[in-house]
Amino acid sequence: MAKTTTAAEQTPLRVAVIVGSIRTDRFCPTPANWIADQARKREDLDVDLIDLADYDLPIVLGGNDESAPTPDAVGELGKRLARADAFIVVTPIYNRSYPAALKNAIDWFYTEWQLKPVGCVSYGGITGGLQAVDALRGVFTEFHAVPLRDSVMFANFWKTFDHDGRPVDGESAAKLADGFLNQLTWWGNTLREGRTQRAYPFGESE
Repeated sequence: MAKTTTAAEQTPLRVAVIVGSIRTDRFCPTPANWIADQARKREDLDVDLIDLADYDLPIVLGGNDESAPTPDAVGELGKRLARADAFIVVTPIYNRSYPAALKNAIDWFYTEWQLKPVGCVSYGGITGGLQAVDALRGVFTEFHAVPLRDSVMFANFWKTFDHDGRPVDGESAAKLADGFLNQLTWWGNTLREGRTQRAYPFGESE
């Protein structure tokens, strides 16, 4: 039996690729541009590359005073996140976890992450940033987001990318990216359809 394609699936999935490091001389834009380019090859994805370094987010989060003005950077970034149907977070590993700037950016928002899939691309030493990805999965579940089980990790990243910002083993990396993006797209379409057709039963803690 042929699969029926829904109207939502016919509309390209809006994917935000987030550059998760703002350090000086950072490597993060290299894998972020690579995965964004891989996603742009697909007709079913609409890619928005978001660099956190472009947003001067306050390090002190807003309080419960709803009348307080929203910082400009928070408002601007929030609009881009809200438009996304799925996220790809690109992160290094810092001291067995992920950057503080990324945590700050995550915590400034809530509904923008809800009921959307989050995939991770990480890089580091021998583990390729595994601990950073594991930590991020726990954080995103608090927002009722859906972290992907699989991720793309680059171990010893200084050896795995060439001077042009491309993986040395391009064929293998492209295959990993394809499988990763297939999973992200499946979850993205499924959750987008669910958000538009059925109310999610949030618990009393919400």
